[in-house]
Amino acid sequence: MKSFHRLFNERKRNNMIAAALMAAAVFTFSGCSTGTAADNGASSSVAQQTAANQANLSDARNTPAVRAAKVVGPAVVGITNKAVARDWFNNPVETEGVGSGVIFKNDGGDSYIVTNNHVISGAKELIVSLPDGKSLKGKLVGADEVTDLAVVKVSSGKLPTAKFGDSDKIVVGEPAIAIGNPMGLEFQGSVTSGVISALNRTLDISDKRVKLLQTDAAINPGNSGGALVNADGEVIGINSAKVAANGVEGMGFAIPINTVQNIIDQLMDKGYVARPYLGVSVFDPDTASRYGYELNIDKGVYIFQLTLNGPSGKAGLQRGDIILKLDDQETNSVAELRAKIAEHKVGDTVKVTFDRNGKTRTVDVVLEEMPQDKN
Repeated sequence: MKSFHRLFNERKRNNMIAAALMAAAVFTFSGCSTGTAADNGASSSVAQQTAANQANLSDARNTPAVRAAKVVGPAVVGITNKAVARDWFNNPVETEGVGSGVIFKNDGGDSYIVTNNHVISGAKELIVSLPDGKSLKGKLVGADEVTDLAVVKVSSGKLPTAKFGDSDKIVVGEPAIAIGNPMGLEFQGSVTSGVISALNRTLDISDKRVKLLQTDAAINPGNSGGALVNADGEVIGINSAKVAANGVEGMGFAIPINTVQNIIDQLMDKGYVARPYLGVSVFDPDTASRYGYELNIDKGVYIFQLTLNGPSGKAGLQRGDIILKLDDQETNSVAELRAKIAEHKVGDTVKVTFDRNGKTRTVDVVLEEMPQDKN
């Protein structure tokens, strides 16, 4: 097996991309899906018929799912992502996918929609389809790849908005209703129901640790960016992914709405999310083995790359150092280190304990704002 110190002199970029794809393979993002546009006249007719039927519902039939669909349904939209890809002959080919979104705010003549980053990623054009059949051109306000969230704006006057709940008050077993566009706009506004299966479900996807709500309400391609609603008609999560594996059913995941609120506030204010960073790239034994290399360390994470003028570089850390602890807490994986940094803010000082050539040292590192990708 090749020496670990030669790790990034050979096939670095291709190996990293391949490993990231393998790590995320078990999870399927629930959009975008390919789909056909809904007929405007049919949408209006269905809405009118639904309103008439709801007026005559008995108490027994007026279930939480019915109430949630009535209150939140008008604020759930379809988002068509028109992008350009390359075929085998490197010719440009227009592609189209459909996801979902939730209108959460009106401001002047503009309405703001939260959706998933993977719904709008790479878009050349965004088309927002309203429940009444109308279509509007969408403009991206900001997106965050880490949390898989984005905000899109449409100029439309005042549109129905959804009310956000408090995801910190959710309990396991309570009703959960998913509203979105599975398989495209042909099935726009589909409602599925289930329960909250688990809270704070921690998943490691591509070395990123994310906490999500788990539900058994059916979530399918096209549901991404749609609403997960409680029995009070409040949005408690944004549907994002499901486990796709043989024999697995009813394992969908949504981003908690309290997390969503924090991210969309920053996206609307800055267009991006300001995050602290150490200025190092690290490996643990598991991530190293994905690239066919062996990392012989019993604990900590190995610094294989470092920004000289970044926070760690300024504090004196070097390539080849092994970070053992952050603020006196052991850090033995890439995910653990990232999670601990994420708990801090830009400008915070953290104590880093590290090993260099068998000697343990400690330095204070002032966290800086992570540089934004200019591409």
